[in-house]
Amino acid sequence: MPTIHVDGKPYEVEEGRNLLHACLSLGFDLPYFCWHPALGSVGACRQCAVKMFKDEKDTRGRIVMACMTPAADGTRISIEDPEAKEFRASVIEWLMINHPHDCPVCDEGGECHLQDMTVMTGHVHREYRFRKRTYRNQHLGPFVNHEMNRCIQCYRCVRFYCDYAGGRDFGAFGIRDRVYFGRHRDGTLENEFSGNLVEVCPTGVFTDKTLQKHYTRKWDLQTAPSVCAHCGVGCGTIPGERYGALRRIRNRYSREVNGYFLCDRGRYGYEFVNGERRIRQPLVRGGPGAPPGPADRAEALSRAASFLGRKGWAIGIGSPRASLESNFALRELVGPDRFCMGLCRAEASLLPRIADLLRSGPARPASVLDVQEADAVLVLGEDVAGTAPRIALALRQRVPAAAGRRAGELHIARWNDAAFRHVLQNARAELYLATSAPSRLDGLATATFRGAPQEVARLGWAIAFGLTRGGPTAVPGLSEETRSLADAIAEGLKRATRPVIVSGTGSGSAEVLKSAGLVAQSLCRAGLPARLCLVVPEWNSLGLALLGGGRLREALALLEQGAADTLVVLENDLFRRVGPAQAEALLAAARHLIVVDHVETETSRRAAVVLPAATFAEASGTVVNFEGRAQRHYQVLAPQGEVQASWRWLRDLTTAEGSGPQASPWQDLDDLDEALARSVPALAGILEAAPPADWRAAGMKIARQPHRYSGRTAMFAHLSVHEPMPPEDPDSPLRFSMEGFEGRPPPALVPRFWAPGWNSVQALNKFQSEVGGPLCGGEPGRRLIGPAPQEGRAAAPDEPAPAAFVAREGRWLVVPLHEVFGSEELSSLSPGIAERSPRPYVALSPGEAAGLGAAGGDELEVEIDGRSLRLPVRETPGLPQGVGGIPVGLQGLVGLDLPSWAKIRKPG
Repeated sequence: MPTIHVDGKPYEVEEGRNLLHACLSLGFDLPYFCWHPALGSVGACRQCAVKMFKDEKDTRGRIVMACMTPAADGTRISIEDPEAKEFRASVIEWLMINHPHDCPVCDEGGECHLQDMTVMTGHVHREYRFRKRTYRNQHLGPFVNHEMNRCIQCYRCVRFYCDYAGGRDFGAFGIRDRVYFGRHRDGTLENEFSGNLVEVCPTGVFTDKTLQKHYTRKWDLQTAPSVCAHCGVGCGTIPGERYGALRRIRNRYSREVNGYFLCDRGRYGYEFVNGERRIRQPLVRGGPGAPPGPADRAEALSRAASFLGRKGWAIGIGSPRASLESNFALRELVGPDRFCMGLCRAEASLLPRIADLLRSGPARPASVLDVQEADAVLVLGEDVAGTAPRIALALRQRVPAAAGRRAGELHIARWNDAAFRHVLQNARAELYLATSAPSRLDGLATATFRGAPQEVARLGWAIAFGLTRGGPTAVPGLSEETRSLADAIAEGLKRATRPVIVSGTGSGSAEVLKSAGLVAQSLCRAGLPARLCLVVPEWNSLGLALLGGGRLREALALLEQGAADTLVVLENDLFRRVGPAQAEALLAAARHLIVVDHVETETSRRAAVVLPAATFAEASGTVVNFEGRAQRHYQVLAPQGEVQASWRWLRDLTTAEGSGPQASPWQDLDDLDEALARSVPALAGILEAAPPADWRAAGMKIARQPHRYSGRTAMFAHLSVHEPMPPEDPDSPLRFSMEGFEGRPPPALVPRFWAPGWNSVQALNKFQSEVGGPLCGGEPGRRLIGPAPQEGRAAAPDEPAPAAFVAREGRWLVVPLHEVFGSEELSSLSPGIAERSPRPYVALSPGEAAGLGAAGGDELEVEIDGRSLRLPVRETPGLPQGVGGIPVGLQGLVGLDLPSWAKIRKPG
């Protein structure tokens, strides 16, 4: 390891770092603006100046920029040199010449990197006395607010949005000191990672527009570690609460999962927690045909318990949007043989297959970091840009090995961003996309393939045979073009040292999923360390699959046979899982319906008893992401009224049912987790996912409120002049107070990133073992699956390939399409997400739309899955012949069983 000397003292640093990275990793406070750990260095701001000396005899030295200087062995620098300090102070002075100095009214005030760096440099006096440069701000959509006059021209925004996230509707306009960062005209930022501008920007140019609606100062936000609830990736988040309402979501760093960035669905989908559709008190149906009306807790529990009077007479329907603990509590209430996973047909079939593939190996489960570092990726059937945007962002960051070697020959380090990109030019790491519909990643692909799910699976089979037997000849009926493509992909994967195969439930096809497993197994048989990334739809989909359970059709059979008469539905809307006819049949077959949920749904409106559940922000629990990582989310606000965690309602039902206390021994989350670990060995690792509730640091719990938190008495002055006792939290080592441990807790318990002198998100540097590396203490969560041994079971792909897809006259195979905004249930209840959501449509290729006498926007009649829909057509070049698409989850399109054959014609 190189040794550098900082102010006369030697320090060992990591190889290949720049001086700024090295100094920050060593704990020094060195100001900077344009540099970012994920974006590298461009030397745009000149704020990180240090004095560099030739050797120990050199006393004069020279000023260099730390971010643009390698941390080579023997380097000698001084941060405290008077000339370097004076230079840094002068830099921030001219950077702020045109800044409005509006900290008291700036949304960024209190966690502003510019404020921190100004204080760090000691710059307190401004001599500029002339008119300041001003700009007109832009409307950038429902998520991001624009205040261009605060800009210090660090270029972080355009580097992230365009270079890192692949955005094309944002840029830097102007010259010299008249540079404008924005769009060419007012309009919504199109990239699904636009919200990261709020955290990337070191000033208040880009701020959270959703927070403005219920603004509060950052030091008055109560926070806790949590997990994003809006897809299966499981990104770490930090929700912020004030006055009993959730105010915002920020990124919580996890090197292997989400790193520094969140997608906009995860960042802005939180507003359902405060929404009008929240269920906040128990509801009981007064009589036949009457809607459920308000009731007190005792009445609701008594009524529900009367329906559960006969042991084993109820069926429980779980949910992938409920925690492991809540699903297990329901399973214990009704019995394992009467617990249903509550999934649609495709997911009920595919999720257990995914669990088996990840457990059986030999390919190891891939994290988001594994995908980002892969040198060859094959995507089979999964539009990750829609189903798992954070994985799609990781795919954009992969660098070809050849470009890395060329940069090394030129002595250009990876952190030297502008020079490295110049070497990179348009070269891309190998990415092969095989999907049924076009993807936003197509422009990055080495090669693309379009076909019906069967054809995608056949391509996968051909690649697997090409890897193990030298050619795809065993797959009959392939076109010469497809054979050549399979050969090329197989060769590309063979050249890789870190290949990753990506697939998932998005295509709705078991054959596609199986083909992905076969390719991964074939790579392992060829001696390559392949990894398998299988995307799941919801934050606890894989956890529910590991817990196990029956299917909805089995629940319907039991009800129709008279083997049960009561249905208990946990945080699920049956009308989203199956079509209206099937959902109605299921509810009609049940004599009594009990719903435990936090939002009003079509299912809850039919219930005899509705019990108000807590959201992810109001209760603690454990979920399992797509790679099998169990993570704990913690309660950030005390629920109001009768709202409580779903598992607590189910525990209370067990007691009220008359089974006695011995049937429900869980007093807190730890009790429930221990029972879960004993009952389900596959989930035993959840006990290591986070510290237990009795964990203490210096005898104290961790404070959710920062030490500057204000107004605790005033907040309740309308109730009492005395400050009330904070709510008790028996489920975690956190407390609802500013009194508590303020040091560095374990990674799973970090409620906020703050350090003296570092009030912005850049304080994260102080919590990492090395800047850009893992958190001190390791990654949050615990992997429950794998890594599977390389010598594990790896059967040769000798099964027959699926039959070729055959288009049908007058019919189309309609495949599921996935929208970033609108396809996910809870986020679509947030106004900003709803504004970005498209209207329902049916996608057809321009040629097939023209064959029906329709153009873009014309309405077509679609008969599918026993339903008749009228949808505008969206012309989608690239869709295969005989294949159409419908976006899942949009209003009016829930409960469709896709892929499915449909008749499409002009109305009338």
